[in-house]
Amino acid sequence: MQSLLPFSAIPTSLIERKPSLPAITNTISRRTRILHIISAQSPDDYHATVRALNSRNRFPKKSLGQHYMLNSTINEQLARVANVKEGDVVLEIGPGTGSLTNVLIEAGAAVLAIEKDLHMAALVKKRFATTDRLMLLEEDFTKCHIRSHMLSLLKSKSLLDAPSRHAKVVSNIPFNISKDVVRQLLPMGDVFSEVALLLQDETAMRLVEPSVRSSNYRPVNIFVNFYSDPEYNFKVPRTNFFPQPNVDAAVVTFKLKQPEDYPSVSSVKSFFSMVNSAFNGKRKMLRKTLQHICTSSEIEAALENFGLPATSRPEELTLDDFVKLHNYIMKDKV
Repeated sequence: MQSLLPFSAIPTSLIERKPSLPAITNTISRRTRILHIISAQSPDDYHATVRALNSRNRFPKKSLGQHYMLNSTINEQLARVANVKEGDVVLEIGPGTGSLTNVLIEAGAAVLAIEKDLHMAALVKKRFATTDRLMLLEEDFTKCHIRSHMLSLLKSKSLLDAPSRHAKVVSNIPFNISKDVVRQLLPMGDVFSEVALLLQDETAMRLVEPSVRSSNYRPVNIFVNFYSDPEYNFKVPRTNFFPQPNVDAAVVTFKLKQPEDYPSVSSVKSFFSMVNSAFNGKRKMLRKTLQHICTSSEIEAALENFGLPATSRPEELTLDDFVKLHNYIMKDKV
């Protein structure tokens, strides 16, 4: 990984220094663009958003899942549920026109924003100027090495005095990459303390609300609770976006567990492999879906050992039940 040019290398005429704020000064890659931020003077309403897009001759791309937030109050609430405060380091995925970015910086955070659309990155660059609290990585989040980028930031000399050695994620993400983002971020409790996302409402409900024996109970619910404590915060009507999507949205927070607080399994990889296999035959008994791991009689014995029926199905087991089952049937296989 190559280091960025330090901000001291930028002509001082282009920079408005604010010594009391933490600066991001190095370590991303050549593909990173250093931006300078100034708070927008007008609200990010419909007219301001359309003017910004028209200035670049742009229209939101359906293929990129682009729906821009028109309500600054929602952005402020999103930052508030993540408790963004002075000195925080925040990752923002898809800054778009920079409306949420503005709120995060005004709250005192240092922001790393990742934008796939180069035209929107140029728009953000033009909109903001003269502070050293934002970096922009022009890349597809689902393909970038975010762990390396964030660890480098957190270890950088300029952030050693930051209140927390963990960063936060606060983002209004494209609906079409929601599950990819969740799967990539939640196992990073060593990097992030909290993840606050604006998601499609139905997705938010499925990630947070389903309980044992419900029709929406899936492996992703085991995954979410293995790595975090999720919370559905509030619903966001579709009328707050441009263009208006066909569905409402919602803000969800995930308080990430530290690695030492994960459920104790002999192998995380084999644990989730077992969970996925268990759900491959939804409504089928575990003694059938897990036969490739051990015999039906062994699975029945394991279930009965934990006080569960030998005829148990995957949607009837809690996270703790799956942990016990995995460790029991794998104890002689490692």
